[in-house]
Amino acid sequence: MKEIKRTIAVVCGGDSSEHGISLRSAHGVYSFLDKERYDVYIVVVRGLDWKVELKDGTSIAIDRNDFSFMEDGRLVQFDYAYITVHGTPGENGILQGYFELVHVPYSTSDVLVEALTFNKFVFNQYMRGYGIKVPDSLLIRKGYEEIVSDEEIEKRIGMPCFVKPVADGSSFGVSKVKSKDNLGSAIHKAMLESEDVMVEEFVDGTEISIGCYKTHEKSVVLPATEVVTKREFFDYDAKYNGQVEEITPARLSPETTKRVEQITSTIYDILHCNGIIRIDYIISKEKDSSGEIHDKINLIEVNTTPGMTSTSFIPQQAKAANLEMKDILTDIIENQFR
Repeated sequence: MKEIKRTIAVVCGGDSSEHGISLRSAHGVYSFLDKERYDVYIVVVRGLDWKVELKDGTSIAIDRNDFSFMEDGRLVQFDYAYITVHGTPGENGILQGYFELVHVPYSTSDVLVEALTFNKFVFNQYMRGYGIKVPDSLLIRKGYEEIVSDEEIEKRIGMPCFVKPVADGSSFGVSKVKSKDNLGSAIHKAMLESEDVMVEEFVDGTEISIGCYKTHEKSVVLPATEVVTKREFFDYDAKYNGQVEEITPARLSPETTKRVEQITSTIYDILHCNGIIRIDYIISKEKDSSGEIHDKINLIEVNTTPGMTSTSFIPQQAKAANLEMKDILTDIIENQFR
C-alpha cells in the first residue's frame, strides 16, 4: 500500500523588515525538503494577507479558520508548518499561538520560548539566572528615553557599545556606538524597528554561530562557524551581501569547541526548544584567579528561525558535519509525529 504524503507548508514573509530575507529562506527550505516524501507549498504571510503559492505560479488565499485552501476543487489541509518567518509574527510566538489553536504541528519552539528569545533584553536576564555569561545591558523604552542619561550609559556600559532593537531580528536597526554623543541617533534608529531598545556592552573577541537540533532519538550540535568581517560588526551587508568570511568549523581550541557545544546543548534543554536553532557567541579572553588566560564564552543571541538559504550558516554547518539538509529537515518534521 502506497504511503500517503504529508502536506507541508513552508511559512514565510511576516511583517518585519526581514520579510524579503524570509522569502529567500523559504525557497532554501523548499529546495531541501524531500519531495518524494512530502507535498510542499510555500505560504507567504503579511498582516492578514495569507497566500499559498501554487505549482503553476499563481497564488490563492489561505483559509485561516483551519489553515487550508482549495486547489482545483479539492480541499488541501496542511499536516505541518515549517516556519521560516524572521521577526514578527513567526519568531515571537504569535504564529505559534495560531498553529496551536488550529492544531497544526510546527517546526519551531512553543509560544513562551519564542516570545522569550525574541526579546533580547529579557532573554539575556533569564539566561544569566542559569549562570550563562551574557554581556551587560540596559533597557530603554520609547517615551522614557530621558530616564537613563547618555553619561549613565557610558559609565555603566562603556564605549564602544551596541544599540539594538529589543524585539526584532538582528539585521536592521543595530548600531555600534563609539561615543556617547552618537547614542541619541543610534537609539532613534533602533526604535524605528522596536519600541524597546537595548544598549549592550561591547565584547571584543571572536564571533561564532552554531546550530543545534534534537529529536526523541538524537541530539545534534553542528560545527560552529567563525564570522570574520572587515565591517564594524556582522550587519545586514555582512550577512547578505557577502562582506564577510565564514569559516566552518571555527578556529577554536578543542577544549573551547567542546565547551561551546556543551553550552549550546544545555541552552537548548533549558529552553525546551523544538526544531533547529542557531546560537551566536563572542569568544573573549579572561584571566582566572591564578592569572592564566582562558576563553570566555559570551552568549549573544538565540535564533529560533535561522536563515536557510544554501549559503546560510546552518546548511554550511550541516555540510561540514557530512549531513544532508534533506535528512535534517525530515528528522525535525517526523519528530512531531512520534
